[in-house]
Amino acid sequence: MPDRIYPSQPESVYFYGTCLVDLFYPDAGMAGIELLKREGLQVIFPQDQSCCGQPAYNSGYREEARAVVRSQLALFSKPIPIIVPSGSCASMMRNRFPDLFEGDPDESKAVALSGRVFELTEFLVHVLEVDLVDLGPPVNVTWHGSCSMQREMGLREEPRQLLQQLNQVQLTPLERERECCGFGGTFSVKLPEISSAMAKDKADDVRRTGAQILISGDCGCMMNIKGTLEQDGAPVTAKHIAQFLWERTHESG
Repeated sequence: MPDRIYPSQPESVYFYGTCLVDLFYPDAGMAGIELLKREGLQVIFPQDQSCCGQPAYNSGYREEARAVVRSQLALFSKPIPIIVPSGSCASMMRNRFPDLFEGDPDESKAVALSGRVFELTEFLVHVLEVDLVDLGPPVNVTWHGSCSMQREMGLREEPRQLLQQLNQVQLTPLERERECCGFGGTFSVKLPEISSAMAKDKADDVRRTGAQILISGDCGCMMNIKGTLEQDGAPVTAKHIAQFLWERTHESG
């Protein structure tokens, strides 16, 4: 468990959608919002939100990253939690914003915002203490925890704690879970051969579990591994953990 003091349940939260959720996996974002609303929270989604600045920051373009982030500071100004369905983006916002704005006129705003950032599964477990009831059929799944989520956010058990509440879900661990899948944002573009080899190792690990579904909390990792599985013809689907949890616990109709 991360060395952090968690607040009591608030009445309202912000939801930060992330670029990949917005452009490629909107169902994951909507599922995350529904999970929060079901716990009685008002969820605020600022319509003008955009990138967290991580691609520019990781590529050394700090001024460009600040310009991107600066536009977000005013959008999340209320002193309420900011929930992020991505370990990577959450880490950028919590761990990098203070450094990025050190000595800048907006430093205090960046530091204040960073202290209100929570990754989605972290918030569900430690703040909301959700109690899930599984409504789905038996299924075998495996979990991939991203590098940012495990190493920078210190979140390893929270997703498992949620998945293990689902009594019809068999969670089969990866043998090499802590290894990177090779995405790494710009890494996969700058070093595609190495990235592809790492993704192949991860996809092979997924196949060995016999799981029907690969679950992750980061859409970049999920997209990278799923694309490799599809190239290999593996019959494995992939879902963001928010979408999986909502589908398993939501009474439709």
